[in-house]
Amino acid sequence: MSLCSLYQMSLITTTDCHVTATALTFNTYAEATASQALPYWIGAHQRALAFFGGVPKCIVPDNLKSGVSDPCRYEPGVNRSYQDFAAHYGVAVIPARPRTPRDKAKVEKAVQEVERQILAPLRHQSFSRLSDLNAAIRPLLQRLNERPMATYGLSRRELFEQVEQPALKSLPQYSFVFATWKT
Repeated sequence: MSLCSLYQMSLITTTDCHVTATALTFNTYAEATASQALPYWIGAHQRALAFFGGVPKCIVPDNLKSGVSDPCRYEPGVNRSYQDFAAHYGVAVIPARPRTPRDKAKVEKAVQEVERQILAPLRHQSFSRLSDLNAAIRPLLQRLNERPMATYGLSRRELFEQVEQPALKSLPQYSFVFATWKT
């Protein structure tokens, strides 16, 4: 596994919550999206990369139907729009194997932290708009990333800035423009 990989997984709640985490330090990005459909999924990837301020060498997505067209265990096929996204950002996409949680152990832990530190405190609140839900998620996400980890004595953000951020490639000059391909 490379030093700088982006792991992605989606939680399913009444509204889908897209969760992205970087490897090694678990600096986490979370946002609520309307669904797991491809335009939302790729949009969440774009916002996650902007949040991290750069592009990793590879992305290890969950084996979600939106991004992976052929969920083969050894040679998974990646959706053409997702391939275009990866080419635009110059990043390799290596989908996690189906039913293999250890392929994405870092994001599994990040999902657990998001469930405990972000979704649990919000569980008794009602949100009529995604923008309101995302506004409520942001401060909790910041607190999660700023909280010191006992093992390292540093926060996720501090470790990310020291170890991983220097290894990220810069973001492309222009944003990716989503296109749907019919076959």
